[in-house]
This record gives sequence, structure tokens and C-alpha cells, in this order.
Amino acid sequence: MSASLLFQPAPDAVYGFPNARRLVRVDSPHQHIEVWDTPQLGRLFTLDGRPMTSSGDEFIYHECMTQPAALTHPAPRAALVLGGGDGGAAKQLLAHRSIERIVVAELDAEVVRLTREHLPDVHGGALDDPRVELVIGDAAEYVARQIAGASHANRALFDLVVFDLTPPDSPAAGLYTPAFLTGLKRILAPTAAVSLHLGSPYFHAARVAALLENLRQIFAVVRPLAAYVPLYGSLWMMAIASDTLDAAALTAHELSARLAQRGLHALRFYDAATHAALFAAPHSVRDKLGRFLKPSR
Repeated sequence: MSASLLFQPAPDAVYGFPNARRLVRVDSPHQHIEVWDTPQLGRLFTLDGRPMTSSGDEFIYHECMTQPAALTHPAPRAALVLGGGDGGAAKQLLAHRSIERIVVAELDAEVVRLTREHLPDVHGGALDDPRVELVIGDAAEYVARQIAGASHANRALFDLVVFDLTPPDSPAAGLYTPAFLTGLKRILAPTAAVSLHLGSPYFHAARVAALLENLRQIFAVVRPLAAYVPLYGSLWMMAIASDTLDAAALTAHELSARLAQRGLHALRFYDAATHAALFAAPHSVRDKLGRFLKPSR
């Protein structure tokens, strides 16, 4: 039976997809999960009524969340995905020939099970790749275990970290705090980059500004970027943070060379020409966020 699938990103805003059909409904120990089929975006899943990813537009979100940061790094070898149980971020990172290890720290085993079964276009089998280690449980606890290694030499050091999580007003709230970000730096390689999604500048301006402020307290270089994601009904902001790398400084020529060198010919949204546009916020966004979109140094 079809119905209108509606989302409310803010108290005074509603959008949705008519003629949607719910395929699965599961209450896990952590959250309420639904899988839907829609005429507009194909299959998608929601957590506690919030849109997560869809087979029709996941490439926009996942490419923007991974490729700019990964291409800024000269040769990423180890990556940590916080959340990301749908496998979309891991799929993107596996496209880099230098990648040797990806840890996906996902809270909910049901997310993995349901997206494995219903959204194969999103994960593309990435979670079955031998370079991917799936860790089910609290991502904060995983990071704490790595920090608690017997010595710095024995800790896992990551070149890339992708925050593919639910928003801060969810079970993932603790992973967005300055305390967590400070601890996370202890397992980052010197040239590491961290990629986060922030939210809509129109629906969540205060949240976006607060997250950027937290990042600026911890990292030397913070670069916001944005792309329109149909499933989220808005321009969607992300950020790349690092102490040594500046994603916005890469030229189209440098990016073209790296894309060719790494054999990244199958991307559907992101390319060298798109890169600069992602970091160029429109006037309406600059007006809302003001000083948070100024260069961090």
C-alpha cells in the first residue's frame, strides 16, 4: 500500500515523497528503522523517521563526504568510518588504490543487515571486501579502545575519518563534542583529514554554526562545503578538518592528475571541476553563517 513519506527537518518545514511503499519496519535496541521504495529515489531507509540514504542519490552525499578529503591526502592507507553501516562511505574509499584498511564502526547491526539486503546499490558489496573491518558497537567506545593502546606505536593511526552518523540530537550526540574530537586526534596520522556532515544551512543554521565552532577549536584548517541532496530536501553542508591539509586549496589541475592517477573514472557527481564549487557558499548561506564560513587561517 502506497503512502506519502514525509519528513520534517524543522518545526516550520515539511517535504516528502508521494506514492512511497514501506518494505520493512524494525525496532532495534537502538532505533526505529524503516526501508521504503519510492518512485523518485528508489529504495531508501530511515532511522527514527529521519532520511538516511537512498539508492537514487546516495552518490551525491557519499562522494562529497569522502572524495574531497581522500583526494586531498597524498596517499591514504587507513580510514575510519564512524557509523556508515550502509557501506556507502566504505565503497567510495575502496576506490582509492592506496587504501589498505577501512574500519566501519557501526552502532546497530540491524542497519547493516537491512541495507545489505535492500540497498545493494548503496554498498556495492563493500562490507565484504577483505580490507574492510566491520565493528558493531558504540563508535566512541571503539575510539576509546584505540586511544588506550599500550603505546603510541601500538595504536591504530588513521589517515581519514568519516563521520557518517545521525545528527547531534540522536544517539550519536557524544561523537560531535569537543571532548570526543580532541580524543580522536590521538589516533590520527599527522597528515590526517576528518570529514563530517553538518546539516542544512536553512533548516539547521544554529547546529551547523556550533559544529563548525567545535571543529575550529580542535583543528587548524576547517573548510565547509555544500551540495544539494534531494533526499534531504536542501543544500547540505559538510566540512573537512585537518591540522595540515587544506582541501579547498587544491586546484582543478592537481585534482585531475590525482583522479587519473588513482583510477577514479566512475564517480557520478564529484570531479575536478565540481570541487571548487563545493567550497563556494552562496550569499544566502554566508548571510546565515557569517564568520563561520571565513577561512580558518
